[in-house]
Amino acid sequence: MTNPLLSPIALGDITAPNRILLAPLTRGRSNREGLANPLMAQYYAQRAGAGLLISEATAISAEGRGWPNAPGIWNREQAESWKQVTQAVHDAGGRIVLQLWHMGRVSHPQLHGIQPVSASATTAPGEAHTFEGKQPYVEARALETHEIPRLIADYENAARLAKEAGFDGVQLHGANGYLIDQFLRDGTNHRTDDYGGSIENRTRLLKEVTQALIRVWGAGRVSVRLSPNDGIQGVEDSDTYALFDHAVKVLDDLNIGFLEIRDPLPSGTFGSGLGPRRSAHLKTIFKGPVVDNADYTAQSGAAALEKGEADAISYGRPFITNPDLVDRIAHGHPWTEGGDPSAWYGNSAEGYTSFPPYSA
Repeated sequence: MTNPLLSPIALGDITAPNRILLAPLTRGRSNREGLANPLMAQYYAQRAGAGLLISEATAISAEGRGWPNAPGIWNREQAESWKQVTQAVHDAGGRIVLQLWHMGRVSHPQLHGIQPVSASATTAPGEAHTFEGKQPYVEARALETHEIPRLIADYENAARLAKEAGFDGVQLHGANGYLIDQFLRDGTNHRTDDYGGSIENRTRLLKEVTQALIRVWGAGRVSVRLSPNDGIQGVEDSDTYALFDHAVKVLDDLNIGFLEIRDPLPSGTFGSGLGPRRSAHLKTIFKGPVVDNADYTAQSGAAALEKGEADAISYGRPFITNPDLVDRIAHGHPWTEGGDPSAWYGNSAEGYTSFPPYSA
């Protein structure tokens, strides 16, 4: 029997030769200006056997950046730097979409010189990553209603620059407690304007930003990542189930290319205390392809596809240490486990492009 992970799939207007996707992974190999570089091109090309590569989260503006040495896509110099990455991936036979990121309150003035923004004046728990090490988060200021069109324009500008850079599409990062997620949850959204209060209002920014990306790319080359759980980076909601049922229906109505759901297993990364998994249920609402991201193995990923719980699986950390993950799954080869987490972020090749393909 053919492994379902190895069968092709249409992800909107993108034809993927297999259902094993590279999940977006922050790796911190850019520079202070947010420029991509040859090391990043090598990294993505090594993993081009994936049915589709989803890039690391990439800031749509200086305001939206909240991780040192994370890349950007708000100016043409950054777009130009990304061309070496997309070219390397395409030369290796792969496909790559750019994940668009605004971190909202999960940021720090040390990175961009201004107070972070969010749906409301709240403070993220824990500490921010900065160029000077970890520092406590500061209170974000609420975006004024009149600033929302500017924010949406920032996303649209980033989407246009991604097209200039040669990407095959874009993904909106709406998960993990970042800005879009901060607008979705009533624990972080205390607004009284058209972007707060009811579930319909709190999903308005998600809808309007997605529509802006569609204006640039067409619906079939736009995807969205959601995390329908509570507790990630301090975001909570009083009725998470109803919220994400509605949010997914909004995206289904927009006919986007695919939906990626970060839905951790209780035993997986960030999985404890997040409540029951929701991806299989949300798949009954979203009629297009659903990509599930949940600490899968080769066996459990294939089983999820066979059960109809997902249409494709995105793998994150396994792709760090197994650049040839698709070949390993295809031939039943063991996976390289672990690696040194302290080397996952930084500016060197070690822990980044240093993992060899399988050798018997």
